[in-house]
Amino acid sequence: MPTETPQPFAHAGFEGKIGVARADITPPIGIYARNWGAATHDVAEGVHRPLTLTVLTIQDVPENPPFVLATADLGWWRTPEDEYFVRGAVVEGLGIPASQVMLNLTHTHSGPALCLEDADKPGGHLIAPYLQALQKAFQSTTAHALETAQPATLEWTYGKCTLAKERDLPDPDADRYLTGFHPNTPADDTLLVGRISDTNGKYLATVVNYACHPVTLAWQNRLLSPDFVGAMRETVEANTDNAPCLFLQGASGELAARETYTTTEIADNQGRELGYAVLSALMGMLPPRTRLRYAGVVESGAPLGVWEREPTSYPNNLSATQVPVLFGLLSMPTLCEIEEQIEASTDRFLTERLNRKRRIRRAVGNGDVTTMPLWVWQVGGCLLMGHPNEAYSALQTEVRTYFAPQPVVVMNVTNGHFGYLPPDPLYNEDIYPVWQTPFGRGGLNRLIESAKEAGQRLLSEEVDG
Repeated sequence: MPTETPQPFAHAGFEGKIGVARADITPPIGIYARNWGAATHDVAEGVHRPLTLTVLTIQDVPENPPFVLATADLGWWRTPEDEYFVRGAVVEGLGIPASQVMLNLTHTHSGPALCLEDADKPGGHLIAPYLQALQKAFQSTTAHALETAQPATLEWTYGKCTLAKERDLPDPDADRYLTGFHPNTPADDTLLVGRISDTNGKYLATVVNYACHPVTLAWQNRLLSPDFVGAMRETVEANTDNAPCLFLQGASGELAARETYTTTEIADNQGRELGYAVLSALMGMLPPRTRLRYAGVVESGAPLGVWEREPTSYPNNLSATQVPVLFGLLSMPTLCEIEEQIEASTDRFLTERLNRKRRIRRAVGNGDVTTMPLWVWQVGGCLLMGHPNEAYSALQTEVRTYFAPQPVVVMNVTNGHFGYLPPDPLYNEDIYPVWQTPFGRGGLNRLIESAKEAGQRLLSEEVDG
């Protein structure tokens, strides 16, 4: 039965003015870098690979304020004040809405502590100068990206990578869960890759959005490291004209590599695995600003449907929204009660856990509910979504299914950090993400629905406009 002529095929894309710049943000050796309870050391003793900050500036037209998308090889923020000290300098320095700046952390667990309150720890005297240097680096790198911005195209494609595995492992010897590789359990292997090219088709940058905890290096490691992300970048950049590669950490709450808590050699191998998957996705893309058009039939042994390449263009629409998402909180002591417990504690590890609890309680308030921001951008034919917490992968799988075939970048640990967002059934289990989080049952579902609603609003406004 005859049907309508097939629609042309093109990647989702954006055309506008795009800048990219990078800075080395490796902290000094000796900085406080205790990120694991099992560690027997407090300070970084060397460098495995440099830590970097990479910034994209995106504009629809040169005279409009930019959207700033940045990624840093850092772990997680301990307080909102320290986070905004860095990000706010760009927001306020450029005089742009806070909704137009997203700073995503790769979430390496081999970086420095990002908390001024740790100044009394070994190497803690280096934290304040490091945060000041980080603030200046974000400002100067953003300025350089804007100064060197040029007409460019950002095009997206989905790929696959099997690096990430389920890491909620039932303990064979106790009624609890371990945080470790759970074999034969499905895990989201979706990889989203963005290619940025100039008007001549040359690479300017690549963007990699993938969900996998960088915990290949753990308590035994004494080196500052971006974990597997460093070798991934090296692999991709060596095959893309040395154009900077930005890694955006996805919804990786329950996802990590099969081999974790191990060596730098394995971390580098894992990075190359992801890097080759990125290159495979890039090699499968059409040339920049190209689409396929159905060209008719050639009769042969079989009737052959012929498609031909032709030039195409992309929209330059940019829009942003920052929406509050309401979360219920688990029952926990008040801030005053936690401070009394700290005063009475004589155990180092208990005191550290109480200090973390105090920071979280102070950030979410003393009530039973709190709000957390969600940032959503429309950049041409793609949606980008970032939030401060550690959502499980259902966030990205459900949101991407809802908006398919439109690609959606989903980012954890963006513009802050507070806790995990596990699915409801895990609240019945003895499992670390439920111990750690201040957020009660239902939070992940509320975030998913808020992301759908916010994204749909932006798309509807574009249609109405």
